[in-house]
Amino acid sequence: MNWKILIVDDEPSLTALLRRQFTDCGYTAFAANNSLEALKLLKEQPDLILLDINMPGKDGLAFCREIRESVSCPILFLTARIMEQDKLAGFRDGGDDYITKPFSLAELTARVEAHLRREQRNKVSSARLTSHGLTADLSARELSFEGKAIAFTRKEFDIIELLWTNSSQVFDRERIYESVWGLEANGNNSVVKEHIRKIRAKLLEVTEWDFIETIWGIGYKWRK
Repeated sequence: MNWKILIVDDEPSLTALLRRQFTDCGYTAFAANNSLEALKLLKEQPDLILLDINMPGKDGLAFCREIRESVSCPILFLTARIMEQDKLAGFRDGGDDYITKPFSLAELTARVEAHLRREQRNKVSSARLTSHGLTADLSARELSFEGKAIAFTRKEFDIIELLWTNSSQVFDRERIYESVWGLEANGNNSVVKEHIRKIRAKLLEVTEWDFIETIWGIGYKWRK
């Protein structure tokens, strides 16, 4: 499959380098040096976005928040910020991975490949789940309640899919983090709690059923 990658960074030399790297690896790569250029390139429907945080004007976090409800592909932050709170902010704003500068091209390419493999696995799934009026189309990665669509970010959907397809199991935060973000991720499993909170809020807006049960001191499970 000819995957498409959008590279967004305010350093033209870096975007040029990364564009050559991924083109040489067989990808179709697009480059933007600010959020306005990146917004225009979303029409290319990228399969993955590499996004710098420290950009003039609208930074990467703000740009991610702006597009996240309409863009479901993986977003990998590229940044020199190394504090844990910065990483958590990136995950809360919809990022899927956090890669600190300087980084090796080999590691970056490996992480991109890992995320795209996960995307491919998701696309081949064709299961359809229903419960209390809620329907999940795992192939289209869409959820609806009594026919009304509910918007979820990619990670929120991944968590729902994990819990729902394993409804007999209880998952602690660490296991959810490893399953959804991957073992290669450099974040903190406390971000899972924030994602669970957002999922519950969105579901309770349109349903009267709390689909995610908290097993105190252990973790979470899907309520049958």
